Amino acid sequence: MQYPICIEWGDDFTATGIQIPDIPGAVTAGDSFEEAYNAAVEVAHILLQEMAAEGTAIPMPTSVANHHGNEAYAAMGWGMLELDISPYLGKTEKVNVTLPGYVIQRIDRYVREHKVKSRSSFLADAALEKLVRS
Repeated sequence: MQYPICIEWGDDFTATGIQIPDIPGAVTAGDSFEEAYNAAVEVAHILLQEMAAEGTAIPMPTSVANHHGNEAYAAMGWGMLELDISPYLGKTEKVNVTLPGYVIQRIDRYVREHKVKSRSSFLADAALEKLVRS
């Protein structure tokens, strides 16, 4: 899933800060954008793991447009952070799905070319993306 991030650019004297508005408390910084980005991935996973352990609903990403009116982010840049949230969504269950052969071939090609874990992972991600948009 892609979560919007807001970026407070640093300089020679201040760190670059990153916040993930859709994940409460997800704020971090680093001496470079790369360090801040990697720290944001780490803090997101820590917070999501805590939420899952507490039984709190895992927050789904919203669009950047949802945050544009927020004064707290007015002077910041925006980007996207790719997170695999599947480990925090609960125990997996097996289901049988019937799909046309052509669709299966396209899914399998996409999985190979984009190094997705599995067909099941692709379908779960596609379903979550559709659910987030609705």
